[in-house]
Amino acid sequence: MTKTLKTALIQQSNSNDLDKNFADSIQAIRQAAEAGAKLIVLQELHRSLYFCQQEDVDVFDLAETIPGPSTDSLGELAKSLDVVIVASLFEKRAAGLYHNTAVVLDSDGSIAGKYRKMHIPDDPGFYEKFYFTPGDMGFEPVQTSVGKLGVLVCWDQWFPEAARLMALAGAEVLIYPTAIGWDPRDDEAEQRRQLDAWVISQRAHAVANGVPVLSCNRVGHEADPGPGGEVDKAGPGIDFWGHSFIAGPQGEFLAIASEGKEEILYADVDLNHGENVRRIWPFMRDRRIDHYQDLLKIYRD
Repeated sequence: MTKTLKTALIQQSNSNDLDKNFADSIQAIRQAAEAGAKLIVLQELHRSLYFCQQEDVDVFDLAETIPGPSTDSLGELAKSLDVVIVASLFEKRAAGLYHNTAVVLDSDGSIAGKYRKMHIPDDPGFYEKFYFTPGDMGFEPVQTSVGKLGVLVCWDQWFPEAARLMALAGAEVLIYPTAIGWDPRDDEAEQRRQLDAWVISQRAHAVANGVPVLSCNRVGHEADPGPGGEVDKAGPGIDFWGHSFIAGPQGEFLAIASEGKEEILYADVDLNHGENVRRIWPFMRDRRIDHYQDLLKIYRD
């Protein structure tokens, strides 16, 4: 029996106008709902610019509680439109304790669950360890009115362990709100290698676990504000490469967004197809968990 879910990914460019960013997200959610989408995913940290290009203590003022203003507004919107929304927020848990958190608003307006980003990068232009405490909620899918969602965030997408644990807990789909792009100083060949690696890694999660994957990235150039936010000392910034995509349980592309423009990406996802795939490719059955103990080591010295 087919269980088809119409999904939508909101690929946006952002500015330093928080109200406009949020209004644009809401407008896009309404448009997606009017087109029939029942599961709508926003990109990582969709309320603001990607602020992790520099370390600036004033940026912590952007954080908010969950529940809070954004989840209140998105919850009301989800209820009025009868949709499930996956949002990505800078969460203030306590003074000096902040998380990069995905929150799921169910179609009745309630918070169905949330996920605090577990893998936190610290690379040039992506100084997330300064802002985000690693998650402490584990890898637990969120049960919603449209299915059981395995929600992860950006850097998590490089780790097969995270995808596997979500699948082992019954996730019917993997979802990755994302903010990733090129350093403009890299040549085109290097940029293409990075994009291909990003796509391949996530499609591999679909194949290895027999579940669809939804990856929602931002788009557009965001300047590096420089230390302390001085624009005149800015570095080259990041060209966010868009390319949001939806893949089926064999890694097949169901929909692919552009690299350079805002858009809403739609795809009908058959949530039961994964079971059929798992019957012909029974990777779960053939796992040798009795010989995987060394996966708990950092390295096999």
